[in-house]
This record gives sequence, structure tokens and C-alpha cells, in this order.
Amino acid sequence: MNLPIFPPFAPMEAQLAGRLPTGGEWLYEPKWDGFRCIVFRDGAEVELQSKAGKPLGRYFPELLERLTAIGAPKFVLDGEIVVPVKGIFSFDDLLQRIHPAESRINRLSRERPADLIFFDLLVHPDGQVLLEKPLAQRRARLEQFAHDHLRNPTGIDISPATRDEDQARAWLLSGDINLDGVIAKRLDSAYLSGERTGMRKIKRKRTADCVVGGFRYSAGAEGRSAGHEIGSLLLGLYDGQGLLHHVGFCSGLSENERRDLVRRLEPLISPPGFTGRAPGGPSRWRVVESPWQPLAPRLVVEVEWDHFTGGRFRHGTKLLRWRPDKPPEQCTLAQIGANAPSRA
Repeated sequence: MNLPIFPPFAPMEAQLAGRLPTGGEWLYEPKWDGFRCIVFRDGAEVELQSKAGKPLGRYFPELLERLTAIGAPKFVLDGEIVVPVKGIFSFDDLLQRIHPAESRINRLSRERPADLIFFDLLVHPDGQVLLEKPLAQRRARLEQFAHDHLRNPTGIDISPATRDEDQARAWLLSGDINLDGVIAKRLDSAYLSGERTGMRKIKRKRTADCVVGGFRYSAGAEGRSAGHEIGSLLLGLYDGQGLLHHVGFCSGLSENERRDLVRRLEPLISPPGFTGRAPGGPSRWRVVESPWQPLAPRLVVEVEWDHFTGGRFRHGTKLLRWRPDKPPEQCTLAQIGANAPSRA
């Protein structure tokens, strides 16, 4: 591969920020929930590189085929791999692609093909290296590249971008479940490989009202006792048929909360707790984890979450407040995905 930059190549990264930077010198893009990927192409050779510098090509043969079909014979692009399923980017389906069996990868590539969303051009098709060019020039070159070469390929496109602060705020407040937040990039910044000084990421705060369908005692606790502490709350949401599904957990409770909740929750212990999908057994990632206790569906909490995929919150949630004013039956899955339009 005869390119001026080649793998492994460290991508430019973003510094986490609490709010949207403003002032006119920023370009804003949606933050997609996928795998970061740098694409290298030199003629018939195409390589996909992960954020960590590892090769990804064998896991996404459909992308290699589509990239080879692009008219430009040489380029290096920075972007994100996503797997759309019914208009929603499925991180679970994306993870399933990282598998040793070639037959499985090929089957999944046909059943649920991946897409590529590009947001930076690092090497132009004429061979020019753009790393030292300011983002304003690189973005213009990327848009021209898309106009010239990405008119027809299905599933390969460039990410939307705007200088409009109001549009960026609208992305943060939108109900699009595919968006993980907003990326802000300095228009005057070069592409700073491996650095975080020219980019900011602002994660969107998402909240949901959930039924407390069960709980776990702190590790090592067994049976009922006022001296025990609550380790985590098990969260549930109702589907359209009225079944309460386990969707995740809420931990990080204060010491006082863990003790006080014992007296509050133990009187409500009553099976089944969840009438749909129930919590599994002890986690394989934890050496000790107490069995879960089912609760009558009476208590509601508002939690903050980051990702929802495969029917559950991918990570633990943050407890914001108790909602005694909220009827449990109003805590439905619709609030997670009702406003989840596709990228288009």
C-alpha cells in the first residue's frame, strides 16, 4: 500500500465537555454510536483500521467491496461503522461482527450489512496529505469528494455538519436514539493525530421513568435483614402488551440510600417482579453477586442513561429522583424509542 500515511495511524480524538462550545470558530457534527474507523485505499487494496489501530477489514467484507467500487483510486478517510436495523443503529449487531468464524461474519454481512459514515478526509484522491490543512478546508474537500464519488454507493455517506449553534443544540435535544451527542471541532485546527485539543464531545443527557421491578442486596448479603444494604435497583419498562421487561440496573447509591432502601423495599418483595424478560443469574464479570429480589410494581424512578441496545441499557444508569407522582403503567418502552428516526 503506497500511501503517504498508513496503518496503524492514531485518529484525532475528542475531549469530553460539559456543554456546547460556542463563538463561531466551531463546526458541529452528530456523534454516532458505532466503531471509529479509518479507511485506507490504494487501488485494489483497502484496509479498515479501528480506533485502537487494529485491522477491521475481515469483519466487514461488504464494506471492503463497496469501498473498492468507489471511483477514486486512492484516499484516506476517517469515519464511523454502524449497523442499521429498522432505522436504528444496533450496537449489539455491530459487536456480533467481531467473531473468529468467517462463515458467521459472511452471513451477518448479508443479513444486516454495515454502513460507513465519513467525517474527515486525510488524503485526497490526488495523493495530497491534508493533515496540516485547517478543518474548514478539509470539510470542503470531503464534501467535494462525496459529490464526485459517493452519489450511488448504498450505505456510504458523509456525516451532516453545521456551523449553526442552534442546529447543534437541536441535535442534543432530539429524540433520535442513534445520536450519542454532538462533536464540536475547531474550524482552524489541523488534524491532530492522537491528540484531543481540537475536538470536544458533548454527550446528550437522556432520561427515562422506570419501574423498580426488583433489587439486589450488596455483595455477600443473603436473606432479609435490616442490617443489609441495597446494592442495585433493577429497572423495568412495559411493552405494548403490558409485560414488564427488565431493561437494566441503577447502582451508585449513597451509603445512606443503600441502608434506608432496605426498609422501603423489603415490604414490597413479591414475585414475579418482571412479567416479561427477567434478570439473568449472577454476572460472569463479578465473582460475587447476590440473587435478585422481585418487587411489586409500585415504585418509579427517573434515571439518566447513555445507550439503549438489545432491549436494555448498555451501562448502569444514574438515579435522578423518585417519581411517586408517576403511575408505573406509564413507564413504557415507547419513551426510549418512540422518537428514533433514521439518519436519513
